Amino acid sequence: MFDNFTQSIGFIAAICTTVAFVPQALKIYKSKTARDISLPMWLIFSFGVFLWLIYGILILSLPIIIANVVTLLLSLFILFFKVKYS
Repeated sequence: MFDNFTQSIGFIAAICTTVAFVPQALKIYKSKTARDISLPMWLIFSFGVFLWLIYGILILSLPIIIANVVTLLLSLFILFFKVKYS
């Protein structure tokens, strides 16, 4: 039972922290501007998410893997538009 509870907490946390990026990505896509996004911060953040993904794969943690795949895709989407609209 403890493992299911722990895994559930992981999935809920993963959903919350991943879905949090959707409004920002939609705003950038709709407004066609990412001027207020810091490029160095976003590059460091994206690299950190990539490392979390590798970590999740290494420890075989499904919540970490799924959350960081989706977050990395959203982060790269925002990064793409940051570069494109700059």
